[in-house]
Amino acid sequence: MKTRKIGTTSLSVTEYSFGTAALGGLYRECPRDIAIDTLQAAWDAGHRYLDTAPWYGFGLAERRTGDFLRDKPRDSYVLSTKVGRLMHPVPDDQVVGHGYVKPLPFGVSYDYTYDGIMRSVEFSYARLGLNKIDILYVHDIGAYTHGAERNAVLLGQLMTSGMKALEELKSSGAVSAFGLGVNEVPICLDVMEQADIDCILLAGRYTLLDRSAVAELLPLCVKRGTSIVVGGVFNSGILATGPVPGANFDYGPAPADVLEKVGAMEAFARAHGTVLAEPAIQFPLRHPAVASVLLGTAKPSSLARNMELTQNTLPDAFFASFEAYTRVAPELGVDPVRE
Repeated sequence: MKTRKIGTTSLSVTEYSFGTAALGGLYRECPRDIAIDTLQAAWDAGHRYLDTAPWYGFGLAERRTGDFLRDKPRDSYVLSTKVGRLMHPVPDDQVVGHGYVKPLPFGVSYDYTYDGIMRSVEFSYARLGLNKIDILYVHDIGAYTHGAERNAVLLGQLMTSGMKALEELKSSGAVSAFGLGVNEVPICLDVMEQADIDCILLAGRYTLLDRSAVAELLPLCVKRGTSIVVGGVFNSGILATGPVPGANFDYGPAPADVLEKVGAMEAFARAHGTVLAEPAIQFPLRHPAVASVLLGTAKPSSLARNMELTQNTLPDAFFASFEAYTRVAPELGVDPVRE
Protein backbone atom coordinates (compact mmCIF):
# COMPACT_ATOMS: atom_id res chain seq x y z
CA MET A 1 0.00 0.00 0.00
CA LYS A 2 1.21 3.53 -0.76
CA THR A 3 2.39 5.71 2.10
CA ARG A 4 2.41 9.44 2.86
CA LYS A 5 4.47 11.49 5.29
CA ILE A 6 3.20 12.89 8.58
CA GLY A 7 3.93 16.59 8.55
CA THR A 8 7.63 17.36 8.40
CA THR A 9 8.55 14.28 10.45
CA SER A 10 10.31 11.15 9.27
CA LEU A 11 7.15 9.08 9.77
CA SER A 12 5.23 7.68 6.81
CA VAL A 13 1.82 6.05 7.17
CA THR A 14 -0.23 3.91 4.84
CA GLU A 15 -2.91 5.75 2.89
CA TYR A 16 -5.53 3.55 4.51
CA SER A 17 -5.13 2.81 8.18
CA PHE A 18 -6.99 0.98 10.92
CA GLY A 19 -8.88 2.53 13.83
CA THR A 20 -9.68 0.42 16.86
CA ALA A 21 -12.71 2.04 18.55
CA ALA A 22 -14.96 -0.84 17.50
CA LEU A 23 -12.51 -3.33 19.03
CA GLY A 24 -13.24 -1.70 22.38
CA GLY A 25 -16.92 -2.55 22.03
CA LEU A 26 -18.28 0.69 20.55
CA TYR A 27 -22.08 0.23 20.32
CA ARG A 28 -21.81 -3.56 20.36
CA GLU A 29 -19.73 -6.19 22.12
CA CYS A 30 -16.55 -7.28 20.38
CA PRO A 31 -15.17 -10.61 21.66
CA ARG A 32 -11.40 -10.84 21.84
CA ASP A 33 -11.06 -13.48 19.11
CA ILE A 34 -13.03 -11.33 16.67
CA ALA A 35 -10.90 -8.32 17.56
CA ILE A 36 -7.68 -10.20 16.83
CA ASP A 37 -9.12 -11.63 13.60
CA THR A 38 -10.07 -8.12 12.48
CA LEU A 39 -6.62 -6.77 13.26
CA GLN A 40 -5.13 -9.64 11.25
CA ALA A 41 -7.44 -8.83 8.34
CA ALA A 42 -6.29 -5.20 8.45
CA TRP A 43 -2.66 -6.29 8.51
CA ASP A 44 -3.20 -8.68 5.61
CA ALA A 45 -4.84 -5.85 3.64
CA GLY A 46 -1.69 -3.76 4.02
CA HIS A 47 -2.64 -1.46 6.90
CA ARG A 48 0.58 -0.54 8.68
CA TYR A 49 -0.72 2.42 10.62
CA LEU A 50 -2.97 1.57 13.56
CA ASP A 51 -4.68 4.05 15.87
CA THR A 52 -6.05 3.37 19.33
CA ALA A 53 -6.93 5.26 22.52
CA PRO A 54 -7.49 4.73 26.26
CA TRP A 55 -11.11 5.85 25.69
CA TYR A 56 -11.91 2.91 23.42
CA GLY A 57 -13.43 0.39 25.81
CA PHE A 58 -11.62 2.14 28.69
CA GLY A 59 -8.34 0.47 27.82
CA LEU A 60 -9.71 -2.62 26.09
CA ALA A 61 -8.74 -1.56 22.56
CA GLU A 62 -5.20 -0.66 23.63
CA ARG A 63 -4.75 -4.08 25.24
CA ARG A 64 -5.94 -5.91 22.15
CA THR A 65 -3.92 -3.75 19.77
CA GLY A 66 -0.77 -4.30 21.81
CA ASP A 67 -1.38 -8.04 22.00
CA PHE A 68 -1.65 -8.19 18.22
CA LEU A 69 1.41 -6.05 17.51
CA ARG A 70 3.74 -7.54 20.10
CA ASP A 71 5.36 -10.07 17.77
CA LYS A 72 5.56 -7.71 14.79
CA PRO A 73 8.90 -6.07 13.93
CA ARG A 74 8.81 -2.62 15.48
CA ASP A 75 9.84 -0.88 12.29
CA SER A 76 7.05 -2.52 10.30
CA TYR A 77 4.17 -0.36 11.59
CA VAL A 78 3.21 3.05 12.97
CA LEU A 79 1.13 3.23 16.15
CA SER A 80 -0.81 6.16 17.57
CA THR A 81 -2.72 6.53 20.80
CA LYS A 82 -4.21 9.45 22.67
CA VAL A 83 -3.94 11.54 25.83
CA GLY A 84 -6.38 13.70 27.76
CA ARG A 85 -8.42 11.06 29.54
CA LEU A 86 -7.22 9.08 32.55
CA MET A 87 -8.79 5.79 33.66
CA HIS A 88 -9.36 4.91 37.31
CA PRO A 89 -10.86 1.68 38.69
CA VAL A 90 -14.48 1.74 39.84
CA PRO A 91 -16.89 -0.95 41.11
CA ASP A 92 -18.61 -2.88 38.33
CA ASP A 93 -21.98 -1.31 39.10
CA GLN A 94 -20.51 2.18 38.65
CA VAL A 95 -19.13 1.70 35.13
CA VAL A 96 -20.75 4.16 32.72
CA GLY A 97 -20.22 2.81 29.22
CA HIS A 98 -20.57 6.00 27.14
CA GLY A 99 -21.55 3.84 24.17
CA TYR A 100 -19.10 1.02 24.87
CA VAL A 101 -20.48 -2.45 25.55
CA LYS A 102 -18.64 -4.44 28.22
CA PRO A 103 -15.75 -2.01 28.65
CA LEU A 104 -13.10 -2.55 31.28
CA PRO A 105 -14.18 -1.53 34.81
CA PHE A 106 -12.88 2.01 34.89
CA GLY A 107 -14.16 5.50 35.30
CA VAL A 108 -12.85 8.37 33.21
CA SER A 109 -11.49 11.82 34.10
CA TYR A 110 -10.13 14.56 31.83
CA ASP A 111 -6.62 15.88 32.36
CA TYR A 112 -4.71 17.88 29.74
CA THR A 113 -1.92 19.04 32.08
CA TYR A 114 1.75 18.11 31.85
CA ASP A 115 1.40 15.54 34.61
CA GLY A 116 -1.85 14.18 33.20
CA ILE A 117 -0.35 13.63 29.76
CA MET A 118 2.78 11.98 31.16
CA ARG A 119 0.64 9.67 33.32
CA SER A 120 -1.56 8.83 30.35
CA VAL A 121 1.45 7.81 28.27
CA GLU A 122 2.80 5.58 31.05
CA PHE A 123 -0.61 3.92 31.46
CA SER A 124 -0.80 3.36 27.71
CA TYR A 125 2.61 1.67 27.67
CA ALA A 126 1.35 -0.73 30.33
CA ARG A 127 -1.94 -1.50 28.56
CA LEU A 128 -0.26 -1.92 25.17
CA GLY A 129 2.62 -3.98 26.52
CA LEU A 130 4.84 -2.09 24.09
CA ASN A 131 7.71 0.31 24.67
CA LYS A 132 7.22 2.72 21.75
CA ILE A 133 4.36 4.92 20.59
CA ASP A 134 4.87 6.85 17.38
CA ILE A 135 2.11 9.48 17.46
CA LEU A 136 0.22 11.04 20.36
CA TYR A 137 -3.09 12.80 19.79
CA VAL A 138 -4.71 15.10 22.33
CA HIS A 139 -8.12 13.48 22.48
CA ASP A 140 -11.40 15.40 22.34
CA ILE A 141 -10.25 18.80 23.48
CA GLY A 142 -12.78 21.38 22.30
CA ALA A 143 -16.26 22.76 22.90
CA TYR A 144 -17.81 19.93 20.88
CA THR A 145 -17.05 17.54 23.75
CA HIS A 146 -16.79 19.82 26.77
CA GLY A 147 -18.93 22.87 26.08
CA ALA A 148 -17.51 26.37 25.86
CA GLU A 149 -17.05 27.12 29.58
CA ARG A 150 -15.41 23.85 30.56
CA ASN A 151 -13.27 23.80 27.43
CA ALA A 152 -11.80 27.20 28.25
CA VAL A 153 -10.37 25.67 31.42
CA LEU A 154 -9.13 22.49 29.73
CA LEU A 155 -7.62 24.36 26.79
CA GLY A 156 -5.77 26.51 29.29
CA GLN A 157 -4.35 23.33 30.83
CA LEU A 158 -3.18 22.12 27.45
CA MET A 159 -1.60 25.32 26.22
CA THR A 160 0.13 26.33 29.46
CA SER A 161 1.18 22.88 30.64
CA GLY A 162 0.25 19.89 28.50
CA MET A 163 1.90 21.16 25.33
CA LYS A 164 5.22 21.19 27.16
CA ALA A 165 4.83 17.49 27.84
CA LEU A 166 4.16 16.75 24.17
CA GLU A 167 7.12 18.82 23.03
CA GLU A 168 9.35 17.13 25.61
CA LEU A 169 8.24 13.66 24.55
CA LYS A 170 8.98 14.47 20.91
CA SER A 171 12.34 16.14 21.53
CA SER A 172 13.47 13.17 23.61
CA GLY A 173 12.51 10.72 20.85
CA ALA A 174 9.84 9.02 22.96
CA VAL A 175 7.32 9.89 20.22
CA SER A 176 7.89 11.02 16.66
CA ALA A 177 4.84 13.25 16.21
CA PHE A 178 1.93 14.78 18.12
CA GLY A 179 -1.28 16.58 17.37
CA LEU A 180 -5.03 16.58 17.99
CA GLY A 181 -7.66 13.85 17.76
CA VAL A 182 -10.97 15.72 17.54
CA ASN A 183 -14.41 15.99 15.93
CA GLU A 184 -14.48 19.74 15.30
CA VAL A 185 -12.64 22.35 13.28
CA PRO A 186 -12.65 25.39 15.63
CA ILE A 187 -10.39 23.82 18.26
CA CYS A 188 -7.84 22.94 15.56
CA LEU A 189 -7.67 26.57 14.50
CA ASP A 190 -7.45 27.72 18.13
CA VAL A 191 -4.54 25.40 18.93
CA MET A 192 -2.69 26.11 15.69
CA GLU A 193 -2.77 29.82 16.49
CA GLN A 194 -0.60 29.10 19.51
CA ALA A 195 1.43 25.98 18.74
CA ASP A 196 2.97 23.92 15.97
CA ILE A 197 1.53 20.43 15.65
CA ASP A 198 2.44 17.64 13.28
CA CYS A 199 -0.95 16.14 12.56
CA ILE A 200 -4.68 16.14 13.26
CA LEU A 201 -6.90 13.10 13.40
CA LEU A 202 -10.12 14.79 12.29
CA ALA A 203 -13.29 12.72 12.48
CA GLY A 204 -16.20 13.49 10.20
CA ARG A 205 -15.28 17.01 9.07
CA TYR A 206 -13.63 16.31 5.75
CA THR A 207 -15.87 13.82 4.02
CA LEU A 208 -17.90 13.54 0.87
CA LEU A 209 -20.80 15.03 2.85
CA ASP A 210 -19.26 17.28 5.53
CA ARG A 211 -16.76 19.84 4.22
CA SER A 212 -16.29 21.82 7.45
CA ALA A 213 -12.50 21.65 7.15
CA VAL A 214 -12.32 23.10 3.65
CA ALA A 215 -12.60 26.85 4.19
CA GLU A 216 -9.91 27.46 6.80
CA LEU A 217 -8.33 24.34 8.25
CA LEU A 218 -7.05 22.56 5.16
CA PRO A 219 -5.37 25.67 3.70
CA LEU A 220 -3.75 26.33 7.08
CA CYS A 221 -2.51 22.74 7.27
CA VAL A 222 -0.92 23.02 3.84
CA LYS A 223 0.73 26.29 4.83
CA ARG A 224 2.03 24.95 8.14
CA GLY A 225 2.97 21.44 7.01
CA THR A 226 0.43 19.75 9.29
CA SER A 227 -1.02 16.45 8.10
CA ILE A 228 -4.64 15.36 8.39
CA VAL A 229 -5.67 11.80 9.17
CA VAL A 230 -9.34 11.53 8.25
CA GLY A 231 -11.55 9.51 10.57
CA GLY A 232 -15.30 9.01 10.36
CA VAL A 233 -15.22 8.89 6.59
CA PHE A 234 -18.79 7.55 6.51
CA ASN A 235 -20.06 10.21 8.96
CA SER A 236 -21.11 7.64 11.58
CA GLY A 237 -22.52 5.31 8.95
CA ILE A 238 -24.89 7.17 6.66
CA LEU A 239 -22.46 7.35 3.73
CA ALA A 240 -22.19 3.56 3.89
CA THR A 241 -25.82 2.68 4.55
CA GLY A 242 -27.50 5.49 2.65
CA PRO A 243 -30.55 7.32 4.07
CA VAL A 244 -32.24 4.21 5.43
CA PRO A 245 -34.57 4.36 8.45
CA GLY A 246 -32.44 4.73 11.56
CA ALA A 247 -29.38 5.96 9.63
CA ASN A 248 -26.79 7.64 11.85
CA PHE A 249 -24.95 10.88 11.26
CA ASP A 250 -22.46 12.46 13.65
CA TYR A 251 -23.04 9.84 16.38
CA GLY A 252 -26.83 10.18 16.37
CA PRO A 253 -29.97 9.90 14.20
CA ALA A 254 -29.53 11.70 10.90
CA PRO A 255 -31.60 14.92 10.61
CA ALA A 256 -33.95 15.51 7.67
CA ASP A 257 -31.58 17.77 5.71
CA VAL A 258 -28.80 15.19 5.90
CA LEU A 259 -31.14 12.39 4.80
CA GLU A 260 -32.16 14.48 1.82
CA LYS A 261 -28.60 15.33 0.79
CA VAL A 262 -27.39 11.76 1.17
CA GLY A 263 -30.38 10.50 -0.80
CA ALA A 264 -29.39 12.72 -3.72
CA MET A 265 -25.77 11.60 -3.44
CA GLU A 266 -26.79 7.95 -3.39
CA ALA A 267 -29.02 8.36 -6.44
CA PHE A 268 -26.16 9.96 -8.38
CA ALA A 269 -23.74 7.20 -7.41
CA ARG A 270 -26.19 4.49 -8.43
CA ALA A 271 -26.87 6.20 -11.74
CA HIS A 272 -23.15 5.96 -12.45
CA GLY A 273 -22.86 2.30 -11.55
CA THR A 274 -21.37 2.46 -8.08
CA VAL A 275 -22.33 2.59 -4.41
CA LEU A 276 -22.04 5.77 -2.38
CA ALA A 277 -19.45 4.23 -0.06
CA GLU A 278 -16.93 4.05 -2.91
CA PRO A 279 -16.55 7.80 -3.51
CA ALA A 280 -16.93 8.38 0.23
CA ILE A 281 -13.91 6.24 1.07
CA GLN A 282 -11.75 7.65 -1.73
CA PHE A 283 -12.65 11.33 -1.44
CA PRO A 284 -10.32 12.56 1.35
CA LEU A 285 -7.07 11.29 -0.18
CA ARG A 286 -7.46 13.68 -3.08
CA HIS A 287 -6.30 16.56 -0.86
CA PRO A 288 -2.54 17.08 -0.37
CA ALA A 289 -2.89 17.70 3.37
CA VAL A 290 -4.44 14.28 3.95
CA ALA A 291 -1.97 11.56 4.93
CA SER A 292 -4.35 8.68 5.62
CA VAL A 293 -7.98 7.59 5.81
CA LEU A 294 -8.71 5.72 9.02
CA LEU A 295 -11.11 2.79 8.68
CA GLY A 296 -12.61 1.19 11.76
CA THR A 297 -14.68 -1.97 12.14
CA ALA A 298 -14.99 -5.06 14.30
CA LYS A 299 -15.67 -7.41 11.40
CA PRO A 300 -13.06 -8.82 9.01
CA SER A 301 -15.76 -9.04 6.33
CA SER A 302 -16.54 -5.32 6.65
CA LEU A 303 -12.88 -4.45 6.37
CA ALA A 304 -12.54 -6.57 3.23
CA ARG A 305 -15.63 -4.94 1.73
CA ASN A 306 -14.30 -1.45 2.44
CA MET A 307 -10.91 -2.24 0.94
CA GLU A 308 -12.58 -3.45 -2.25
CA LEU A 309 -13.97 0.08 -2.59
CA THR A 310 -10.44 1.49 -2.80
CA GLN A 311 -9.34 -0.60 -5.79
CA ASN A 312 -10.99 1.27 -8.67
CA THR A 313 -9.75 4.86 -8.55
CA LEU A 314 -12.57 7.21 -9.45
CA PRO A 315 -11.88 10.23 -11.73
CA ASP A 316 -11.71 13.73 -10.27
CA ALA A 317 -14.67 14.90 -12.33
CA PHE A 318 -16.90 12.34 -10.64
CA PHE A 319 -16.40 13.92 -7.21
CA ALA A 320 -17.33 17.42 -8.37
CA SER A 321 -20.92 16.31 -8.89
CA PHE A 322 -21.38 15.77 -5.15
CA GLU A 323 -20.47 19.32 -4.14
CA ALA A 324 -24.04 20.60 -4.48
CA TYR A 325 -25.11 18.29 -1.64
CA THR A 326 -22.38 19.02 0.89
CA ARG A 327 -22.78 20.69 4.26
CA VAL A 328 -20.64 22.20 6.99
CA ALA A 329 -21.00 21.73 10.72
CA PRO A 330 -23.29 24.26 12.41
CA GLU A 331 -21.83 26.82 14.79
CA LEU A 332 -20.98 25.30 18.15
CA GLY A 333 -22.98 26.68 21.04
CA VAL A 334 -22.05 26.82 24.70
CA ASP A 335 -23.14 23.26 25.51
CA PRO A 336 -21.32 20.02 24.60
CA VAL A 337 -22.56 18.29 21.47
CA ARG A 338 -21.17 14.89 22.43
CA GLU A 339 -19.55 13.73 25.63
